[in-house]
Amino acid sequence: MRFFGLYIHWPFCLSKCPYCDFNSHVREKINQRRWKEALLQELESAAEINENAMLNSIFFGGGTPSLMEPDTIAALLEKVNTLFSPAFDIEVTLEANPSTVEFNRFKAFHDAGINRLSIGVQSLDDEALSFLGRRHSAKQALKALEIASSYFPRYSFDLIYARPDQTVASWKAELLKALTFTKGHLSLYQLTIEPQTVFATRFARGEKLILEDDPAATLYELTEDIMNTAGLPAYEVSNYAIPTQECRHNLLYWNFEDYIGIGPGAHGRITKWGKKWATSRYKAPETWLEKVEKQGHGLELSQSLSQLERLQEVTLMGLRLTSGLEIKRLFEETNLSVENAYTSHALERLEKEGLLLVTPTHITATFEGRLKLNSVIAYLLKSARSGTYNPKS
Repeated sequence: MRFFGLYIHWPFCLSKCPYCDFNSHVREKINQRRWKEALLQELESAAEINENAMLNSIFFGGGTPSLMEPDTIAALLEKVNTLFSPAFDIEVTLEANPSTVEFNRFKAFHDAGINRLSIGVQSLDDEALSFLGRRHSAKQALKALEIASSYFPRYSFDLIYARPDQTVASWKAELLKALTFTKGHLSLYQLTIEPQTVFATRFARGEKLILEDDPAATLYELTEDIMNTAGLPAYEVSNYAIPTQECRHNLLYWNFEDYIGIGPGAHGRITKWGKKWATSRYKAPETWLEKVEKQGHGLELSQSLSQLERLQEVTLMGLRLTSGLEIKRLFEETNLSVENAYTSHALERLEKEGLLLVTPTHITATFEGRLKLNSVIAYLLKSARSGTYNPKS
């Protein structure tokens, strides 16, 4: 049985965080009824997955999808049941912020069919929350986690670290406090400067907004030690979980499996006719909405991925997993063996430097490799061989 996922994008937020480069927008008024009908329409138009595939996960992302009306979520999930074959234990995740407006709706989200929350806490320190542009307080965040634990058998929350001038002692205290509120999963992201964000503009002016590389690496090592001791090892570069509590939907991405994406700017990866197809929707909310109402969908692009593009994506995704890129999966997606996918020179050099481990079943980034993962992947892909593509080095 083949599995696939469904991603539903809600593009609106109450405010735009200065570090955020997601497709999120602030609007004074939102016609919830109009958006509900458009999402239902696009969902129906996107139901192209092979009938032998089973829907294994649904993820409402954003933006801030907890600003959606609960009856919109309920209607979408009801439509899903008529269009697809959901697994009996399907994972249905909703991203939420811990503001009072949103956590007072947690019960309604549960009743609508959500069985897992992903909560954007980001910090348990009020000063840090202000720096990150968050609208909630640490007290509200803890209250949201308390309420979530009473309604949802599974939830996760995010924290952002490697903030400017953050010390080992302060991060250790914050992380240990966070662990007392976990329910099997934590996402811990190092703060980075993304292009076309408010932070990018401020950073270009010379403001100190992130830690230097060496202190940030020290915090990453500390995070690894604390999470291993707590029984939540890393299963991906920034995600930690009790075994069996990993986010099923995100594992679809990292294992380069199929998923449908609907809503403004949503991407998808679908296997049809022996090819992997990349889909993307119109990004601007108003443009997407107009397209759906006019033609029944907001699809802007659908194209098959070349062998090289599949190799690039499966490498980029698979090496993020601490279990590594499965060689069997590499061959299934690209029809390439390890020897034909990458140059032996590149693999041998990365192994010799202690950054990669190559076994008969997996290519895995070591802990040191994960500290330099972007560079490792870039170097490996520079050596990639695919079809008539020949590396220059």
